[in-house]
Amino acid sequence: MADPEGIEGPPGKTKGLGLLNVRTVMTGEKSLTRVEAVHAATGQPIEAYEMHIGRTKGPDRARAFAHVGAEAEGAVSSDGRIQGSYLHGLFASDAFRKAFLARLGIESSGESYRGKVESTLDALADHIEQHLDVEGLLALAR
Repeated sequence: MADPEGIEGPPGKTKGLGLLNVRTVMTGEKSLTRVEAVHAATGQPIEAYEMHIGRTKGPDRARAFAHVGAEAEGAVSSDGRIQGSYLHGLFASDAFRKAFLARLGIESSGESYRGKVESTLDALADHIEQHLDVEGLLALAR
């Protein structure tokens, strides 16, 4: 990864792990966009957000991880074992997660991501109400 402008620290280059045959150059153009994509290997739709602060090029980009509209996104190694993507939050899509795991020979639990988040937040709220003086804390904050 090259950061010639010093966007994330002193200007310079940092050697990556070398798992994908790509090179990334940081630029001042940061984008954060909610996207709908299609996973290249399974055809499953993905709802995620895409975050970029640079450009990635190289031979492994010829094999897309996904497609955002007509644009190829991400990279896959020549043997298919390593995949990279600028898509974040993609495993929140239950159908995509199930299809992705199935390609690895792993059975999905079938649990709803959003349902699990909601039940976890409810349990946390119950725990806080049981063990803290919430009204007292709110009074202090006012």
